[in-house]
Amino acid sequence: MSQVFSEETHRNMLSRIPQCTGREVSEWLRAVDEGPSLLRFEEKVSWLRGEHNLAYGHAKAIIHEHDLRRAARHR
Repeated sequence: MSQVFSEETHRNMLSRIPQCTGREVSEWLRAVDEGPSLLRFEEKVSWLRGEHNLAYGHAKAIIHEHDLRRAARHR
């Protein structure tokens, strides 16, 4: 996986996503679930940026959160 933000930075970034994008984080996570089945972190980030015109940091935070939640479901 790509290098990620610190936990605090990640949480701060997530909290700003709705204001910056006009969509809730849960909507973005659903978009990733419904998107193409990409395996690599950076592929997912690139897809999200290209498909939805997101800033790199926002896309990275969304994919990181998606991966965290997916891992928690599989424990």
